[in-house]
Amino acid sequence: MAAAKVHVLNNAGMADAAVTKSKGKWRLLRVVAVILCVLLYASCSSVPIPYGIRFFLPSSRQETTTSTSTSSVLEEDGGGALVLDNQVRSPCSSLRNHTICCDRSDDNTDVCFMAGDVRTDAASLSLLLFPPAAGATVEEERIRPYTRKWEGKVMGTIHEVRLRAAPPEKTTAEHRCDVRHDAPALVVTAGGYGSNYFHAFNDGFLPAWLTVQHLRRRVVLAVLSYNPRWAGRYGEIISGLSDYPVVDLLGDNRTHCFPGAIVGTRFHGYLAVDPARLRDNKTIVDFHRFLAGVYEQPPSHGSNGGTPERAQQQPRRLRPRLGIVSRKGTRVIENQAAVARLAGSVGFDVDILETPSPGKEGPPLPAVHALVRACDVLVGVHGSDLTSFLFLRPGRAALVQIAPLGVGDLSRGLFGAPAARMGLRYEQYDVRGRESSLSRVYGPSHVVVADPEKAKVKQGSSVAWDWDWDFIGRVYLDGQNVTLDLARFRETLTRMHSRWLEQEES
Repeated sequence: MAAAKVHVLNNAGMADAAVTKSKGKWRLLRVVAVILCVLLYASCSSVPIPYGIRFFLPSSRQETTTSTSTSSVLEEDGGGALVLDNQVRSPCSSLRNHTICCDRSDDNTDVCFMAGDVRTDAASLSLLLFPPAAGATVEEERIRPYTRKWEGKVMGTIHEVRLRAAPPEKTTAEHRCDVRHDAPALVVTAGGYGSNYFHAFNDGFLPAWLTVQHLRRRVVLAVLSYNPRWAGRYGEIISGLSDYPVVDLLGDNRTHCFPGAIVGTRFHGYLAVDPARLRDNKTIVDFHRFLAGVYEQPPSHGSNGGTPERAQQQPRRLRPRLGIVSRKGTRVIENQAAVARLAGSVGFDVDILETPSPGKEGPPLPAVHALVRACDVLVGVHGSDLTSFLFLRPGRAALVQIAPLGVGDLSRGLFGAPAARMGLRYEQYDVRGRESSLSRVYGPSHVVVADPEKAKVKQGSSVAWDWDWDFIGRVYLDGQNVTLDLARFRETLTRMHSRWLEQEES
């Protein structure tokens, strides 16, 4: 860099000697020379900037270069430990430079960290750590970056990434950078169950957020199984996680260079953020605020800042708003129109929130966010569409989940517990046998209807919780609709309405 700078200054001096000694012209040429110096210096500079210098500046930048420099410094906290890993009590929480560390202690996910000059090798789907250590053996880790490592079938569809220290004979000149980034990479996948709304959040975006939110968008998403539909559907969230363009690891054959990398994501449970496991004690409410930040318009200059909830005061309303999630295909509320009229008679203004037919694209998520956030109560049958409860207002709104016959515990675990952790009022309406369409298929006395807990157990098993998941999916999830008992459901709606009134009066 210094040589380039001196070279420009020397050229400026030669140009100055060739012109007349007019004072005005000399000043003009000196200004031009300084500008040329700055421009040439900026374009020739290719040494990665330590995080502490440029990593937290407002603007982001991606450089295309063929630099062979290996300088790479990661930001450190007050204790000198690297902060790529934000999880407490992790074996990788203190990471020396030029090191690969993997935490495989979690039943759901593996996550690896690389500190140093990290370069992609598209041919072998590898991340190489430079410079080679003299006399050291080649270190290698392999990882499939997805949060369901206990589920062999889906994990077999996730690409395996190799993390390697560069072999001693490998030089940086032989593996030159085509694109140099000034932020670390986060390697994730858009595959697995990513086309499902619930799994996109539970397996993908929430784990990604809790893994890198402490980096404040100064991270490059390097994505396996990238597809434009996924990027278009979740573009706001992707931009909220990273200030940088996404790198398509399978489709981009260039060598990308990073000052560090995280491969895989943390997982704290179904739609869960455990503050005790994070250095900065974030919670699921912070993830809700993150979503509000990416989907809502920023507050006006006249506002006092803060979270979007505080920045946008809602006018006082005489009737609470209730949204009914209208499913298509399976687990449909067969008497939905009657349920809507019932909610109106209890005292709600009712919105029907239409969902797409199976295999079809849903409405844009900013529109979904706006509709759900306006609700005081969200009502819906168990299913991925209820993931939108993340858009409800903590401490203000309520979720009523209608649990079909046979999936009460599953419903409570996947949505009930997370809703309560987010500060929502939660109530579960457990469908009875006569409210399920299964009673028309099997008859009210059949074990499927009369004793679902017994019917779900694998044949030949004596363990009550040894469930046959294929049977559950086929019968209780994909083979059932519901017709609500209006008199019984009125009690649920009346409680929700009374709680809203109490909250408004307080």
